[in-house]
Amino acid sequence: MQMDMTRGPILPRMIRFMIPILIGNIFQQLYNMVDTMIVGKFLGAGSLAAVGSTGNLMFMVTGFAMGAAIGFSVRTSQTFGAGRMDELKNSVACSIVLALVLSAALTVFSLAAAGGILHLMRTPADIYPEAKAYITIIFGGITATFFYNLFSSHLRAVGNSTAPLFFLILSAVLNVGLDLLFIAGLGMGVRGAAFATILSQAVSALLCLVYILRRMPVLVPGRGHWRIRREVAAYHLKMGVPIGLQHTITASGMVVMQAAINSFGSVAVASITAAMKLQYLLMQGCIAIGHTMTPFCGQNMGKGDYRRLREGFRTAVLLEVAFSIFAALVLIFILPRFLFLFFRTGTDMTEIIRLAKPYFYITSAFYFPLSLIFIFRNGLQGCGYAMVPMFSGVVELAARCMMAFLSIHFGSYLMAISCDPSAWLCAGLYGAGAYLLIRRKWPAERAELDP
Repeated sequence: MQMDMTRGPILPRMIRFMIPILIGNIFQQLYNMVDTMIVGKFLGAGSLAAVGSTGNLMFMVTGFAMGAAIGFSVRTSQTFGAGRMDELKNSVACSIVLALVLSAALTVFSLAAAGGILHLMRTPADIYPEAKAYITIIFGGITATFFYNLFSSHLRAVGNSTAPLFFLILSAVLNVGLDLLFIAGLGMGVRGAAFATILSQAVSALLCLVYILRRMPVLVPGRGHWRIRREVAAYHLKMGVPIGLQHTITASGMVVMQAAINSFGSVAVASITAAMKLQYLLMQGCIAIGHTMTPFCGQNMGKGDYRRLREGFRTAVLLEVAFSIFAALVLIFILPRFLFLFFRTGTDMTEIIRLAKPYFYITSAFYFPLSLIFIFRNGLQGCGYAMVPMFSGVVELAARCMMAFLSIHFGSYLMAISCDPSAWLCAGLYGAGAYLLIRRKWPAERAELDP
């Protein structure tokens, strides 16, 4: 199933494309939450803190893989929108070769650096051994993560958001089942949780590949398409590396934030880990609209329809306004009631709730600038402006680091949990400003791009 997003009413097309992504993202977060719950319920708060303390470090590396995969699919959406199918297939072939090289390099680098980074993050000594064991296994499976995201991004680039949803749901169910087998059944501890994550992603990547080969011939390169053209590889790297670096830079700021939270002890780490898992569940609405903008803008940029691009950005902002209000209300009044799900029965929740509630209150006030990040970052990526989103990541990094250093210097817990909101505000304003400047250069009417 493909979707041409260069014609028809914009809002219905966006919603139709977005819903499978939203459902898939929610499923992904739910299985991440269940994964965390199983660790907390069967292994205790210490193991929960150990896994939680690695979350931002994990995203710093796997985020590069995810970002690069998205960048490698930009040319796919643009050539699809322009109707240049031979170029599309050559682009897919080139992206697969580049993904193999980058995933190998990422695996070697991350495994070598993991222990040192955990020490720099001030990981509490009582949870360090489990944190190191968990993240080592995750980094060993980066190739599976890379290729699942690459195949999913290519499918979305041609308007198919349904197939990635199916494979994500399958991965979620498999991950939970493997968690119970490895942790509760075989007693593998946090290593079992890591193996469950990697194996489920590997299965999803394989199934995505099989689906493409059987059902999506537009994405299947022929023998003549595997000749790697220098200009195509250069374009992929031009888009993929900055977008990957944007994810890594953003995650680096989150690592610094985690270091600030770690300084308040393992109870604070466990509390914020649980709170973030719940908060990320709501964030998926913002992310889904952002992921919709990438193929929408890519296809319409490929066709040269600048008027439709402007209308698409305006529609997305209105969608995000409504969602931000809804998300803030849920974050304040509903989600704090579910913190107990992450801890063993009988755990005294008094201190955990005391530490988690301020995080919910502060983040809820900044959901709209968070929404702007995803709209303009993903939209401009689809248009081919890779450097702007990367500098958006730099802005996030600077804001998070400044707040984290102030938190450590003054010993302020409120400053530590304000790292995310300060980053969202600064990067959201930057993204909106960058879009307004870039928009001025676009023609008022449609103009075909050069091949």
